[in-house]
Amino acid sequence: MLRKLLLVVLLLVVILVGYASTKPDTFAVERSIDIAAAPERVHAQINDFHAWEAWSPWARLDTTMTVTYSGAASGPGAVYEWKGNSTVGAGRMEIISSTPGTSVDIKLDFLEPIEGHNITTFTLTPANGGTRVRWLMEGEATLLTKLMLVFTSMDRMIGPDFERGLQQLKAVSESSATGATTP
Repeated sequence: MLRKLLLVVLLLVVILVGYASTKPDTFAVERSIDIAAAPERVHAQINDFHAWEAWSPWARLDTTMTVTYSGAASGPGAVYEWKGNSTVGAGRMEIISSTPGTSVDIKLDFLEPIEGHNITTFTLTPANGGTRVRWLMEGEATLLTKLMLVFTSMDRMIGPDFERGLQQLKAVSESSATGATTP
């Protein structure tokens, strides 16, 4: 009886892994928002990791999270490393390119709880008298990622965080655009 049960479990695992392997080899999550502030003002909030605490959707999830800044003060070479609870995990971001008022590209390395290496791009374009911000994260879907994608999607897992972060970036950028203090 135990042998039959183990055989059934093994068969289910093989089917699950087989199905997961048919998932795409890459993923992308994207959100955008219009902000009533100049592209240069919004760019300054993204291009300086020190400013992220005011708008990052993850900054308040772990109040005991350890954050380390290194490299350049902002722009290419700026590094942000974090280590926190199981909700935020641990990882590293480095700005790899930046065009004032236009874009910021970030190499994003998740180290815990699941290792992953992605590229995050913020693209800023003039729109409606302000700035349209597009936040895109792209990465390789490893077998572990593909197994997770059998039950959910990266968009469902990360999309709401991007939406919350963009709303907070909008509030910070618009309040600093009018001269108010940032939160």
